[in-house]
Amino acid sequence: MAIRHGLLALLDEEPAYGYQLKTAFEVRTGGTWLLNIGQVYTTLARCERDGLVAALEADSEGRVIYEITGAGRSEVANWYAAPVRREAAQRDELAIKLAVAVSAPRVDLTAIVQTQRSETMRTLQQLTRLKADADESADLAWLLVLDRLIFDSEAEARWLDHCEARLIRFHSSAAVTTKPRPAVRVRTAAP
Repeated sequence: MAIRHGLLALLDEEPAYGYQLKTAFEVRTGGTWLLNIGQVYTTLARCERDGLVAALEADSEGRVIYEITGAGRSEVANWYAAPVRREAAQRDELAIKLAVAVSAPRVDLTAIVQTQRSETMRTLQQLTRLKADADESADLAWLLVLDRLIFDSEAEARWLDHCEARLIRFHSSAAVTTKPRPAVRVRTAAP
């Protein structure tokens, strides 16, 4: 829904055609989340079907301009007002890799952690350089995205430290159990 709501929020500022929306979305997010133009037009078609946008006549170059409707404005206002709920754990390739590797024979878990830590630190350094080069007054949207990515990288580095410490404790104790565990759900307050 983030792409749909992001496009609606951009249309709430001014009418636009698909490629303008794609470009504006990518600029606002600093190119972190690139959009496929087909995805943009599919999303616009669904929004039109749902009464959230209306297609205007094509411009002189044949591009269809979209504008937000009253229902679309209400949708954007509700999106801004509502918290982002994280009700189920997202799939994380690194967590899956480590979870599977724990009981896999001939896998050096410490090497996996070290390799990932090097990559995480490289990413963190790159993001920090990008942040240092950004213009606080002109790049606020991009800086907010960068801050999130930096915080995510810092959290991953801390988690890797935790994993390494746990591996050290494990190697000095008993064998790994691979019995099934219940699904993890983050509990949220009722809406």
